[in-house]
Amino acid sequence: MSQPIRALAPLPFELVYEDGEPLDSPWHREQLYLALDLIPQAMAEQGRTDFYAGGNNFVYYSVEQAREVAQEEEQGLKKRAFRGPDVFWVGGVDPTREREAWIAWEEDGRLPDFILELLSPSTARNDRTVKKDLYARVFGTSEYFLYDPQRRKLEGFRLAAPGIYRPLVPDTQGRLRSEQLGVLLGVWHGIWREREADWVRLFHSDGSLVPTVAEAANQRAEAERQRAEKAEAELERLRALLERRDAS
Repeated sequence: MSQPIRALAPLPFELVYEDGEPLDSPWHREQLYLALDLIPQAMAEQGRTDFYAGGNNFVYYSVEQAREVAQEEEQGLKKRAFRGPDVFWVGGVDPTREREAWIAWEEDGRLPDFILELLSPSTARNDRTVKKDLYARVFGTSEYFLYDPQRRKLEGFRLAAPGIYRPLVPDTQGRLRSEQLGVLLGVWHGIWREREADWVRLFHSDGSLVPTVAEAANQRAEAERQRAEKAEAELERLRALLERRDAS
């Protein structure tokens, strides 16, 4: 497996952190936000803080790639150099470090352990070929997931050997297990940020949804309401008991 080139001295060019390219559609933007809402929730449930989750961020795996990106931006060339995945996750890293991009040579050579690409007609071919090969051979990414919103199709691959992905087999609900995140990925139809659509969601092993931040807050509020009602009912029972006792 290829290894990222480490920068041993200051780069002779400026790193690019943003290229101004919009996401393919409003759905793609909202799905990205949903994934970045859910992944920290799943990690919190597992008591993990040693991770970094990124969305639409640049990932620099070599100085040569970084130089190509800088040259394309500076000279207004067609964008051919790799920028980054739609969603990625890296485990076992410092969560408090400020990052404008994921820069492998500043992270002890670490690259994403989990990647999710959201396909579109303009990117599907590249995501299934060029990027898939890059993630397997150069990144050594353990798990690669792709979702095609037009076909409502979720696919997953796990690294079986250096540079070789093997497809994941879905369960009876059509969901795929991520060993890296410790959850299942599946398609869910519902409302997210006032948009009803099919979304990629995270699921627990028992089939229940990993809640979004808002859903978790609502669940806590509902649990608190039920506790308060139960306490009030118990108080009323005790009052009635005392009144009967006093009347006898």
